Amino acid sequence: MNSYTHPLNLDQVKALRVLLDELGFEFSPKEYTIFFGQKNKLSVAVYEKGPKVLVQGKGVEEFVQFELEPKILGEAKLGYEEVHAPEMFEPHFGVDESGKGDFFGPLVIAGVYVDRGIARRLIDAGVQDSKRIGSDARIRALADEIRKTSMGLAEVVLIGPAKYNELYEKFGNLNKLLAWGHARVIENLLAKKPDCPRSLSDQFADARVIEQSLLRHGRKIAIQQRPRAESDIAVAAASILAREAFINWLDREGRNLGVRLERGVSPAVKVAAGRLVEGKGPEILRQVAKVHFRTAHAVAPEHFAEPPPREEWRN
Repeated sequence: MNSYTHPLNLDQVKALRVLLDELGFEFSPKEYTIFFGQKNKLSVAVYEKGPKVLVQGKGVEEFVQFELEPKILGEAKLGYEEVHAPEMFEPHFGVDESGKGDFFGPLVIAGVYVDRGIARRLIDAGVQDSKRIGSDARIRALADEIRKTSMGLAEVVLIGPAKYNELYEKFGNLNKLLAWGHARVIENLLAKKPDCPRSLSDQFADARVIEQSLLRHGRKIAIQQRPRAESDIAVAAASILAREAFINWLDREGRNLGVRLERGVSPAVKVAAGRLVEGKGPEILRQVAKVHFRTAHAVAPEHFAEPPPREEWRN
C-alpha cells in the first residue's frame, strides 16, 4: 500500500498535528492543506476540503495501523476489512457511474467483479471511492491496476452526450436511464461471469427497474442497492473505471473543439458553454453536453426549454 486517505474532524486534525510533531515530522507549506509533514519517505497531508488526511510514501500501512488508527481515529480497520465487512469479500459485482451531475460529457456506468482474492489485491493497491481521489493521474493509474487485477471481469458502458440526450427524451427520467445503463453493465458482466450471485450499487432508483430489464434478456441476479455503497471495494473499483472513462472523454473532446470542457455545473461551465454556442451554434451542445440541464437553457434560451422543477425519487 502506497497511499491512504480518511476523513477527519477538527479535533482529530489538531491531535494529528501534535502526534506528527512528537514523531519528528518536518512541516512545510503545501497548497490547499491545513498542514503537510514529511519524515524519511513518508508524507502526511491534511487537506482543508473535508478535512481529510492523505498518507503517502514508504511505510503507509505501518503508520496507519500503529499511529493514525489507534491514536487519532480510535478504530482498527486497515487489515481488518474481512472482519468488519465480510460480505465485501464474497463474489459479487460492484456497479457505479460518473458524469450524471456534470453538464459536459457522457454518462459512464462501470462494473467490476470481485471475489476474496481480487478484493484483497484491490485494497492493497489503494483502490477507494473515486470521489476521494483528487488526481487524474492517480485515477488512471488505479484504473490500470483494476483492469489487470480483475482479469477482464470489468465492464464500462459510455453513453455519449448525443445518445444520452436521445435516451433522456425517450425515458424522460434520469433514474430510468441510469437503471437501463446499470442493467447493460450487469448483463455484460454476467456474460463473462454467469454464476455471480449478486450485484451492488448505490441507491438511486427502484431495483425492480433493473431486474425487469435483465429478465427481458434472460438474466437473473440479486440486485442490491444501499447508500454509500462506494465503501464496498467492488463499487469503489467501478467508480474509478467510470471516472477514468469520463475524464478521458472530456480531455479528448475538449482538445478536438479547442475548448476546455469544465466539470460539474460551475460558472466556468456556463462560460465554456456560452463560448461553444457563440462559435458553433446551439446544436453543438447536444453533442457535448446534457441539454436537460438548466445550463443549456441559460446559454441558449430560445433553443432549449427551461427544465421543470426536479422531482425527488421516493422509495
